[in-house]
Amino acid sequence: MASMNLVPVSEAVTPPRFYIKSGEKDGLISRKSYIRTHTHPNFIIRTKKLRSTLNRAHNHRSISNSIRNDLDLETGVIPRLAGKIAIITGAAQNIGKSTAKLFAKHGAKVIIADIQDDLGQSVCEEIGLETASYVHCDVTVESDVENVINFAITKYGKLDIMINNAAIVGDVKLSILENDKSDFDRVIDVNLAGVFLGMKHAARAMIPAGCGSIISIGSVSSAIGGVSPHAYTSSKHAILGLMKSVAAELGKHGIRVNCVSPYLIPPSVPAEITDLHPDIFVNIYSNIKGVSLKEEDVAQAALFLGSDDSKYISGHNLAVDGGFTTINPGFGLFAPAK
Repeated sequence: MASMNLVPVSEAVTPPRFYIKSGEKDGLISRKSYIRTHTHPNFIIRTKKLRSTLNRAHNHRSISNSIRNDLDLETGVIPRLAGKIAIITGAAQNIGKSTAKLFAKHGAKVIIADIQDDLGQSVCEEIGLETASYVHCDVTVESDVENVINFAITKYGKLDIMINNAAIVGDVKLSILENDKSDFDRVIDVNLAGVFLGMKHAARAMIPAGCGSIISIGSVSSAIGGVSPHAYTSSKHAILGLMKSVAAELGKHGIRVNCVSPYLIPPSVPAEITDLHPDIFVNIYSNIKGVSLKEEDVAQAALFLGSDDSKYISGHNLAVDGGFTTINPGFGLFAPAK
């Protein structure tokens, strides 16, 4: 700053004052204003807030750049299963199909294991053959289950997620007097023994890696009775016990074992159970007003348990039933007629 020419008015004046030449006055006033303003407590507070805001903005840009790098520009989602390998039994249709599509969308390679070859192949083509593979697998046949696990290891070198989804309802006979042992055995074989085999051979692949997630699809019938036939209810209750037992064993290997238990989803609900149109049935007994369960909702629950978001969750049954099994709306197949 150029030196200012100051002329004393009178030495007798106390305190002394100075004239400021024209053109220098504005500069001095601005300087005084700057000093007075920038040392005021309110200004200091505002300055600190501004710096904090700028720092947050900088951090936000850094986070945004990180998200942008992870974002799949084609699907518009941040992959939660990038690099993961998943096997899903019974994935040719319904919940299994929705789960396979969602997992693929989130970056996983999916292996569809089913006995419906044409449907299974079509799901792979729908997802994309670079992402999805189909392997014929009857979950009641141990060699089939072992084969699909070996397929994953051979093709990808690992298995991260095993979803035991394949299940059947069996004959819908409400009276136990009418139930056949052959049908009971068949339901238990698919719904329980199939899950057991899936857990066994998935663990064989996951233990050496020291990590993995095994998810079995249960039901509201895993928690309560009177919603489905006896054999189905028995099998789904048993899955929870098996899940807890295996979770207790495999935790030391870094493997998480959980269940997802959804409410009934149309159109998979047998008409013999509802005696109504499935949509009407679900709306009547839905606990959350204006919301009905979709297959995609169950898939989202499986996505959570399969991802690292649930890294400290094991031995848990995640109910996706809108509170049905907790609220107990008084519905049952054997409830007295009104």
